[in-house]
Amino acid sequence: VQLVESGGGLVQPGGSLRLSCAASGFRFSNYAMNWYHQAPGKERELVAVIASAGGSTMYADSVKGRFTISRDNAKNTVYLQMNSLKPEDTAVYYCKTTVAGINYWGQGTQVTVSS
Repeated sequence: VQLVESGGGLVQPGGSLRLSCAASGFRFSNYAMNWYHQAPGKERELVAVIASAGGSTMYADSVKGRFTISRDNAKNTVYLQMNSLKPEDTAVYYCKTTVAGINYWGQGTQVTVSS
């Protein structure tokens, strides 16, 4: 299983970014996918979840109405569209999946929201 995130960067408050996570090594369409973030000095937190078929999603209260998780099962990729970004969204963003009871994480992508 391999997960590779991309799309992070520096953005001003109120701006947008779209993160991508390319998956390989497992039957992507069969598994839920998650986005987490970890700010400096804080624990890793769940941001959003999308079911295997993509019809069901869940968001942390802090990002509801601003972030959208989606997936393209034909491309084995999950996305996180982040709008109206705030300085407190600054963190390393990770995608995660669980296959056969084992959690797999990507290497993370840094998102910095600052003027």
